[in-house]
Amino acid sequence: MIKSMTGYGKAVVETESGRTTVEIRSVNHRYGEVFVKMPRSFLAFENDVRKVVGDRLKRGKIEVFVLREEGAAGQHQPMVNVPLARAYREAFDHLRTELGIYDPVTLPLILSQRDVLAAREEGGDEDILRDELLKAVRGAVEAMEAMRVREGEALHADLAARRRTLEALIERVAERAPAVVAEYAQKLRERLAQLLADTALDEARLAQEVALLADRCDVTEELVRFRSHLVQFDETIALAEPVGRKLDFLMQELNREVNTIGSKANDASMAAIVVELKAELEKIREQVQNIE
Repeated sequence: MIKSMTGYGKAVVETESGRTTVEIRSVNHRYGEVFVKMPRSFLAFENDVRKVVGDRLKRGKIEVFVLREEGAAGQHQPMVNVPLARAYREAFDHLRTELGIYDPVTLPLILSQRDVLAAREEGGDEDILRDELLKAVRGAVEAMEAMRVREGEALHADLAARRRTLEALIERVAERAPAVVAEYAQKLRERLAQLLADTALDEARLAQEVALLADRCDVTEELVRFRSHLVQFDETIALAEPVGRKLDFLMQELNREVNTIGSKANDASMAAIVVELKAELEKIREQVQNIE
């Protein structure tokens, strides 16, 4: 099954303790890289998030964004450090006496001092928080996978159509190849007849020249390999695993065979078909870059 490397997924898990939102997006990349952005309260679970994502998404630049909104049960409760507040009050009173300042020491002044008023998290069960986070991550991955599969189906249809075009073009090459040698032999015979006038042609020498050209222009091996690669292409796009890299390799091999055919082709018609083949292969290569 072909899957696209691009996609987006979002999931929300809401409980009494709060609301966890996870968004995942991915774009094309040669390898699989996962980038995670999350609140500090979730940092301990980053490796768990990476594993969940990496187990499902094998290729692409994947970005995971986590947002946490605390509910009533998960709000941070205020905590007053009374001994510290008392120490600040005594320090301010002492300072007033030493400096002869008689302004009152107010409660806002004391509360504004560092660590006098802090936040305490109630019900901070890490296992529960981790489960909520990973549930949201799995949901976002599922949503993204659905999108990647839908795009993959469209890619599959496009690749199948272009593969049929490749087959039709290569068969045109196979049909044209024998005629190239025959036409060359006829043109050579006519040219020699003009040059030699009444002198008889050396048929053995002519046959030797034609044989040499036939050997140089023979594309039988390239045709066999090209057709073999097309069969591998069909088998690959039917696999249930990530196939992007294998398809990319097959594109290189197909292009290599076409280049060789082009270098051997001593014929304008075959050269024109080779140009069409290269153009179609380039279109397929661009599509393959989108496949996981």
